[in-house]
Amino acid sequence: MRYAFVQTLMEEASHNDRIVLVTGDLGFTVFEKFRENYPKRFMNVGVAEGNMVGFATGLALSGKIVFCYSIATFATMRPFEQIRNCVAAHSAPVIIVGTGAGLSYGHASYTHFGVEDIGLMRLIPGMTIYCPADPMEVRWATHNAIARAKPAYLRLGMKGEQALYDRPSFGVGKGTIVKKGDDVAIVAVGNILANAMKAAELLEGDGIDASVIGMHTIKPIDTKLIKNLSSQYPMVVTVEEHSTIGGLGSTVSDVLTEIGSTIKLCRIGIPDEFIRTIGSQTYLREKLGLSPEGIARTVLNQYKRLGKI
Repeated sequence: MRYAFVQTLMEEASHNDRIVLVTGDLGFTVFEKFRENYPKRFMNVGVAEGNMVGFATGLALSGKIVFCYSIATFATMRPFEQIRNCVAAHSAPVIIVGTGAGLSYGHASYTHFGVEDIGLMRLIPGMTIYCPADPMEVRWATHNAIARAKPAYLRLGMKGEQALYDRPSFGVGKGTIVKKGDDVAIVAVGNILANAMKAAELLEGDGIDASVIGMHTIKPIDTKLIKNLSSQYPMVVTVEEHSTIGGLGSTVSDVLTEIGSTIKLCRIGIPDEFIRTIGSQTYLREKLGLSPEGIARTVLNQYKRLGKI
């Protein structure tokens, strides 16, 4: 995902001199080309994320479109006040890019686990939140963020994610139906969508025909699609590599509550506790029920409770 982001940014920067990239002492393996080609539009402010965002806001209010790049936890938690008071309050065209979101930095412990970032960014008025699932969606999100030139958060994985599926078009606040099924709807966000798709395949062996929906923007959310799902299925499942509080599950729950829906909502994600285990992203997903098998198992158990099997 990181390389898709940088490649797209390079393409845009080649014909748009408003684009500036600011990093918090990160990205040395991916930004060399950008720095070489556009030395006056690349700044490394060091380990000073609050300063990074304040600096970016000044550039943005002077006519630039600025991307601030850091690890997801550092990009959203440390400069939260500056993102709120400087970027969002002034509608400055600053795009916060959080890399290694979720459990990507599995060996670095909970200090690097980006599992609260969506919740934090959702709180800020006017903040668009992009959560691409694969490189194709990263490219679209980057192009779109530049075209919109408004405050945004771009959430990236970093584990060599592959293209997941073909799609005709994208739209802000528009989910994508990846697979159509008749029994249950699984809505996933970010690169965990790959596991949700595999889980749907496993569920076929249990006689459950699941729809799979990719939600590449969390704010705004595709309210119309969620309403349609609530009228078509007895249960909606959300899957996210993020806390079950504040992320996709909470957003979908808000929509269902507002429309008075009584369907069952099953939220699969990071529990409300510090994850003190360390290991690879794959290992942590298995431990937390976010592997394809874990997702399928939870969906099957919850579906049985509805008396459908």
